[in-house]
Amino acid sequence: MRDVTVGTKTVLGKATLILRSFAIGDQALPLAELVRRTELHKATVYRLCQELVALRLLSRDGSGYRVSGGLFELGMRASAERGLLELAIPFLQDLYERTHETVHLGVLDGAEVVYVSKINGHRQVRSPSRVGGRMPLHCTAIGKVLLAFGDPSLRQSVLSKPLERRTPHTIVAPGSLSKAVAAIRRTGVAFEREESALGITCVAAPLVGADGAVAAISLTGPTGRFRPERHVGALRATAVALSNAVRRGFPGHRDG
Repeated sequence: MRDVTVGTKTVLGKATLILRSFAIGDQALPLAELVRRTELHKATVYRLCQELVALRLLSRDGSGYRVSGGLFELGMRASAERGLLELAIPFLQDLYERTHETVHLGVLDGAEVVYVSKINGHRQVRSPSRVGGRMPLHCTAIGKVLLAFGDPSLRQSVLSKPLERRTPHTIVAPGSLSKAVAAIRRTGVAFEREESALGITCVAAPLVGADGAVAAISLTGPTGRFRPERHVGALRATAVALSNAVRRGFPGHRDG
């Protein structure tokens, strides 16, 4: 399944398409599956996979190709995300200790949330989020916070396109999402109630730097037990403290 955002006219574009065809949770993928997902010629995929193996970005075993440690090393050199994560970890750990619920840290990338950190609670909840994974903005608590406190042009772009329905509870009407975003701007927190996956509920708050929301944090739990309203105070306190730390010392974000 081709990612249309990636150009495939160049060798670099084709290699990137192969790397991005690995989904969260994939182990080894056979050559035939990579050909199917990328829609590239089999000989091209084979040749580029061999080069990616030589560069330690992929590895190969009897069951196919898998993402290699070299790609992880490159990812860890993404200075902005790494700097934010290093700054945030003590705050996220404190929030976890106060709530014992699953804590997420997410950043904006295009029209999606990329999860930078996830600390699982004692009673883990099955959720689609994974560190390094992506989710649409409109159906996640973190995503809706980033929409509410991000650039107005991003909101306009998201609201002007069809919204994917992930569950029966996903907000897909632009007018309804616009009202929800306006409420988030008033209250400073966003809720998600089974909008990205059935059985989970989330509450999120923004991390506000000098130029607006730089990220967001959330608490997640099972719908049958988790009461997000009870944790708003702890979440807000952590978001404010971490936002202050971001404005003081996070590289790339100047003081106002």
